[in-house]
Amino acid sequence: MRRTLPGQRRATIAAGTASAVAAATLVGVTLGLAPTASAGEFLVNGGFESGSLGPWSCSGNSGSVVTSPVHGGSRALAAAATAGDTAQCGQTVTVAPNTTYTLSAYVNGSYVYLGVDGGGPSTWTPGTGGSYQKLSLSFTTGATQTSATVYTHGWYGQGTYYADDISLDGPGAPSPTPTPTPTGTASPTASPTATPTGTPTGTPTGTPTGTPTGTPTGTPTGTPTSPPAGSHALVGYLHASFANGAGYTRMADVPNSWDFINLSFGEPTSVTSGDIRFNRCPATECPTVESDDEFKAAIAAKRAQGKKVLISIGGQNGQVQLTSTAARDTFVSSVSAIIDKWGLDGLDIDFEGHSLSLNTGDTDFRSPTSPVIVNLISAVKTLKAKYGPGFVLTMAPETFFVQLGYQYYGSGPWGGQDPRAGAYLPVIHALRDDLTLLHVQDYNSGSIMGLDNQYHSMGGADFHVAMTDMLLKGFPVAGNANNVFPALPASKVAIGMPATTNAGNGYVAPAEVNKALDCLTKLANCGTYVPRSGAQPNLRGLMTWSINWDRFGGQEFSKNFNGYFGR
Repeated sequence: MRRTLPGQRRATIAAGTASAVAAATLVGVTLGLAPTASAGEFLVNGGFESGSLGPWSCSGNSGSVVTSPVHGGSRALAAAATAGDTAQCGQTVTVAPNTTYTLSAYVNGSYVYLGVDGGGPSTWTPGTGGSYQKLSLSFTTGATQTSATVYTHGWYGQGTYYADDISLDGPGAPSPTPTPTPTGTASPTASPTATPTGTPTGTPTGTPTGTPTGTPTGTPTGTPTSPPAGSHALVGYLHASFANGAGYTRMADVPNSWDFINLSFGEPTSVTSGDIRFNRCPATECPTVESDDEFKAAIAAKRAQGKKVLISIGGQNGQVQLTSTAARDTFVSSVSAIIDKWGLDGLDIDFEGHSLSLNTGDTDFRSPTSPVIVNLISAVKTLKAKYGPGFVLTMAPETFFVQLGYQYYGSGPWGGQDPRAGAYLPVIHALRDDLTLLHVQDYNSGSIMGLDNQYHSMGGADFHVAMTDMLLKGFPVAGNANNVFPALPASKVAIGMPATTNAGNGYVAPAEVNKALDCLTKLANCGTYVPRSGAQPNLRGLMTWSINWDRFGGQEFSKNFNGYFGR
């Protein structure tokens, strides 16, 4: 999930939505975290005006320079994705540690990705309709990072994609600064606000110091993990550690409509440390922020009303890779400290970007072997055992990590696929008995194949119906009938949607929201896709990014939910 959107403010400079990835998730912004220095261009030949690829390199000799179609100038990159090659083209550049950069590109084609290797974010678009569309994201380098590889790629069997005017902007540009790519007269383009494929995420704001302390208050014990199956719930993310165009919302001012309030975000001190910190929004960024004591008291009041308040870990830029047992144990202790300090009900896992991936050869979701998967499962089970049956566990994966697993799982039997494809499936499966709610982000998503073997795209009720039906019916992973991901109970499934057009790509108006709910719960008012799982009246409800954006939008999302379910 993302923190900001184009044209909004974060700290002292422009920022974008909550998650800079792919999921991914895209914004075009420069965050106020970099050292003071003049900004400049870091890529060479980003417009391919030299007539050659150099210094870009493309997998399988898939890339070439063409004169049409172009976005700016007279040339562009063309790269042909095949059944066995995504046509990844990249360039490695020198960067400074602890510095924020903005990567952007204009792309044309189906399933085109833009990203940063080595644990960095990525974003993608399912298709551009024959015109160029802008993708962008921001990322912050690690404490010792001195190089980064940026890339574009397509998707297996989707054919040729085009990329032009690729730019990496940041402070302290190389000297001499590469000559800017000529822009020429731009071809007509789609709206340059392609949203990242990630759900709530925030850019790390430096390495926090000090482990949260304080006397544990209100830790969850002995309460049922979830309300009765017939009840319905509204889940929302609260921007608690940052501000953006939606504005800051005090905990005490969160409307009573929200049954689950996910504090965004807990982020690691480094990608592989497992050390999660939750920093509240500073008064310089959020002038109306309440004191710690007021915040804690408001959480206790919400819980007294029966609401669940969770710490959401990850987000767009909070990459978490538990590569070692030491990181696993640190994750458990640091998350426990956050829960105890603020008196929370549990944990929301919002791992995005490169947090979860499957090692080559890890092909069975029922018996995962990849350390980042195994250690996460172990860590969550330890937390569940520590806090008992009252511990609330929710997850907010992107479609890439769940439903895409119907077609692709990990790097595949022969390697070469994106190792993140379907990577949430082993986590969901291993924790299904402990899981309170799964709410996949049905937004910032490319087209995904449903159980009807047709591709479904964002923008209407059918996409939500098809994606949710996969969870309620189950599906063979990577098409293997002997490796079926079992259905989840409807009472553990909610649908993730953006609250407003500003909150993320994939917004649908209330009428389409209700149409999706009618179809899934009553088998009424269905469009072209009819659920294979039948009517599911116990479908738990809806999740949205975010509470802040819903408030900004006049509470359209929550009011419609209340009206539909008669609350």
